[in-house]
Amino acid sequence: MLDLSASRAPPRDPDDDTPRLECGVFGVFDTPGASAIVALGLHALQHRGQEACGIAAFDGVGFHTERHLGHVGDAFSGDLSERLPGEAAIGHTRYSTAGGSFLRNGQPMFADLQAGGIAIAHNGNLTNFLVLREQLVADGAIFQSTSDSEVILHLIARSRRGKVVDRFIDALRQIEGGYALVALTNKKLIGVRDPLGIRPLVLGDLRGRAVFASETRALNMIGARFVRDVEHGEMVVVSREGIESVRPFPAARARPCAFEYVYFAMPDSVVNGRSVYEVRKRMGERLALECGVPADVVAPVPDSGVPAAIGYAQASGIPYEMGIIRNHYVGRSFIQPTQDARELSVRMKLSPNRAVLAGKRVMLIDDSIVRGTNSVRVVRMVREAGAKEVHLRSASPPIKWPDFYGIDMPDRDQLLAAHRTLKEMTCLLEVDSLGFLSVEGLYWALGAGVRDPVHPQFTDHYFTGEYPTRLLDREIAEGRNDKVERQLSFLIDA
Repeated sequence: MLDLSASRAPPRDPDDDTPRLECGVFGVFDTPGASAIVALGLHALQHRGQEACGIAAFDGVGFHTERHLGHVGDAFSGDLSERLPGEAAIGHTRYSTAGGSFLRNGQPMFADLQAGGIAIAHNGNLTNFLVLREQLVADGAIFQSTSDSEVILHLIARSRRGKVVDRFIDALRQIEGGYALVALTNKKLIGVRDPLGIRPLVLGDLRGRAVFASETRALNMIGARFVRDVEHGEMVVVSREGIESVRPFPAARARPCAFEYVYFAMPDSVVNGRSVYEVRKRMGERLALECGVPADVVAPVPDSGVPAAIGYAQASGIPYEMGIIRNHYVGRSFIQPTQDARELSVRMKLSPNRAVLAGKRVMLIDDSIVRGTNSVRVVRMVREAGAKEVHLRSASPPIKWPDFYGIDMPDRDQLLAAHRTLKEMTCLLEVDSLGFLSVEGLYWALGAGVRDPVHPQFTDHYFTGEYPTRLLDREIAEGRNDKVERQLSFLIDA
């Protein structure tokens, strides 16, 4: 029997109760030392993907690419001018959402076309990836990876249009899902956002030169000025002649991802015109109004719970304290074989501050609760530190549905809130009380007003089950009674 397991996403760390982020993309054009600037930008986007990273640069004659497993700092330290020369470059940080965490699935991906080379870096997931891949393979296409990003390259290559931009548009009109793309040709830098704007992408200016990035914090890292968000359904084409905006899709209402504000984006970023930090503080404020109880201290589950905990403390009048200290010098933990070892692994990352917790009624604030495995360990740690009561609040609504747009969430049967009542979850998490922000509260924090049930302002299916696009691959898999939802490959990496 052939082993198919190696091409699936790697097994989740039992201590890792957070949804894995999608990816980060970055690109610069007509800028000396482009690859070094891209490496700095990727540093700022490291939180969006920590399994692999890559850079593709063009020196006016040819393309140079490097892809590595691991972190940006380890892969792209030192002088990059000889390794990746050129004045145009794009980069990518990756988690494995479609395809496994192997180097052959790393990005940017590159292809030689009749009109010249093209490199692509992709954030998100295509929801019709398997359908397109099957059609392409049937027509004779040869795939070297199990990543949905490679499908886009094949679609561009097979277009009959003459210009690269027109070929790109042909490809975009065939794909579905949530995505942000940056592409580099021998003459152009291209940035594209999906028709609903699910995945983020911004345009910046570095000394008069265009920059694309997944988040504004990457612009800050290189000293670039934020110009604007790439709009939903927009293709921005940068060349030496200037910047052109192209609209390849029919008009649609934007539905950006609400989870960018809940968890993914860093607090110092501005996403779709909203400060992530301020939105998260407002989530905490609303949480205190919706499900506050008497407590002595408000303590965040670091680091992502910090802004919401500040907002909760300010709204409730309860003192904010660092009840849990995070060790920032512990790398990503490996999968521990025993329960005792897993408990020790959590303690390596998080340490209770006994001086704050002992004898207190503690209000713990976390950004979200996915499976609840990590929450249980944190609660036990706080109790062992002497807390008299432990109350847990999630600054997001209950997560009941998985994602198919680039977020690696567990299946629905593993989501804590999918099939349990609040009382059942309270018992499982071993807390004195449990509360979640309401969907209405989330929209309030986002400054979006009341949620429109017919045309929701955000992509919020994690909480509501209302997906913004059709899920073609999943629909076909269910029709075939096929439980395999991700492309499997017979090529096993060592």
